[in-house]
Amino acid sequence: MITDYQATLKKFWGYDSFRPLQEEIIRSVLAGKDTLGLMPTGGGKSLTFQVPAMTMPGICLVVTPLIALMKDQVENLKKLEIKAVAVHSGCTREEIDVALNNCLYGGYKFLYVSPERLVTELFRIRFQEMQVNLITVDEAHCISQWGYDFRPSYMRIAELRQFQPHVPILALTATATQRVIDDIQQKLQFRTKNLLKTSFRRENLIYAVKYSENKDRDVVDMVKKLRGSGIIYVRSRRKSIDISRFLQQEGISAAYYNAGLEHAARNEVQRNWTIGKTRIIVATNAFGMGIDKPDVRFVIHLDMPDSPEAYFQEAGRAGRDGNKSFAILLSSASDVTAVNQRIQVNFPDTTTIKNTYSALCNYLQIPVGGGKGMSFDFDINDFARSYRLSVFTSFSSLKIMELEGYLELTEEINNPSRIKFILDRDDLYRFQVSNSRFDSFIKLLLRSYTGVFTEYTSIDENMLAKRANVEQEVVRQYLNKLVNLHVINYLPQKRTPMVIFFEERLDEKSIYISRENYQTRKERYEERANAILNYARKNDRCRSQVILEYFGEMDSPPCGECDVCREKGENQLNQDEFRIIRDDLIRVIALEPISLENLIEKVPVKREKIIEVLQWMMDNNLVKFNNDQLLIKTS
Repeated sequence: MITDYQATLKKFWGYDSFRPLQEEIIRSVLAGKDTLGLMPTGGGKSLTFQVPAMTMPGICLVVTPLIALMKDQVENLKKLEIKAVAVHSGCTREEIDVALNNCLYGGYKFLYVSPERLVTELFRIRFQEMQVNLITVDEAHCISQWGYDFRPSYMRIAELRQFQPHVPILALTATATQRVIDDIQQKLQFRTKNLLKTSFRRENLIYAVKYSENKDRDVVDMVKKLRGSGIIYVRSRRKSIDISRFLQQEGISAAYYNAGLEHAARNEVQRNWTIGKTRIIVATNAFGMGIDKPDVRFVIHLDMPDSPEAYFQEAGRAGRDGNKSFAILLSSASDVTAVNQRIQVNFPDTTTIKNTYSALCNYLQIPVGGGKGMSFDFDINDFARSYRLSVFTSFSSLKIMELEGYLELTEEINNPSRIKFILDRDDLYRFQVSNSRFDSFIKLLLRSYTGVFTEYTSIDENMLAKRANVEQEVVRQYLNKLVNLHVINYLPQKRTPMVIFFEERLDEKSIYISRENYQTRKERYEERANAILNYARKNDRCRSQVILEYFGEMDSPPCGECDVCREKGENQLNQDEFRIIRDDLIRVIALEPISLENLIEKVPVKREKIIEVLQWMMDNNLVKFNNDQLLIKTS
């Protein structure tokens, strides 16, 4: 029997079946249950809210901090002829007003919102009037101060429940420890705890750590030996450029990707890699969002990541098609020094933080007592140059002020030019008749874009210029003349981060930096950094087991494929052997207490392998010795 949600999946997305866990989450949501879905990167999280939202009357609210991601998803939904809109810090008040009105009266199914917009009076008034069928919280780990990417604005999400108390919440994340899992459900005020998850284990992903004294040379050798396309992660923009050029000199097809690239260049780099024109992407962690290439055969980290969470997420971009792939971390003697330097940069002393905040307010010409609720375009490089500050230290200082709730520093926003007609169709026709010199240009706009009467629509001046066979400047002149004649609203392209002030400017003596947001977070950062350092150092434990245990999976067998498992030689068990022997041992021991020697006689496997599995079972409290007899441990 085909259910409504299965028919929806087929109708809009063309799939006959769901991936593991997707259907379970969808059923939970449709039953009205608050749900936390823990799914790996590339596991198809978006369908778990898009499909049920399409089967229910009303609109789905999606909260996400990633503006580029929300814009991509909105465009993808529009291509499926599903009405969707995004509201974020890069939108003008007029755009937000139009978008929220459309959500009330225009039959829209998805409203994507960045978290800082949720607390505005404009949003809350409209939200109360909407017929909301689901609240989805993407990147839900951002709500937990125990997580690796805490964002204070997420703490306000649960306040929405007072306006729509019966609407279920679906929280989604790819990486979370048990403490973060509990924290997410508590902070979002789940009515009943409800976690649906898949194992973090990636059967087809082979982990390896290689000690290197010459990483540049070693990465070239690896890439030449490995097959297929890959990603090489580095820590800095400069290094992404240098490594990609080094690979090119060695005859390897490579390109670099970092946050310093123009938006069009980033898209071109990603597209060439996705279609196989470029084999290797050398990237900072800016490269990750929206990667849908299933056949990535390897991910190499040249530099130590910040945490096991970051490493797991980035390494997990390999092998999404289920075929064998590699996650390789290059380690060196300088790792500890590099991590310690990173800690100092990420956590400047409190005096530096306060001085940076004061410099920012001076830079933006905000007086003491002013600025609350205001937003500003913000070029951090120009700011740092103006006050002779380090860009990295300035960024870290402002992020700590963000944790305290004073301000928010947004990601870079690539906003294309947008237009919306002010006149309705009848008035526009009359305008065209009486202003014939604009008639051809208006017809060009109407032929090129839909929805221009109901919402702000992205336009491309270059494309319009080519179609009209004129220069871009002529197109801009026509657009501005139509603005002056009150025919359209026109918002020119803008590409810049923003800083938003939630509180009025304070003098330095009044600034409060809590232990929770400074010292405690510093300690947690150090714990995560030490955890990934220990992962790199350990050469006596299966790599997969170490990662899985960090995420709370304590009973996983060795993978049999990683560098540690292979080093142990032929006696190392593979996963299938391990499971078979473990099940046989449990079956025999469960019958009656038995000595080790008698057990070895009853199970037809090499003695060494039995002892290895038995030792694992004892370490995990499954069996115990009592008077030289093995027993199943019951408590």
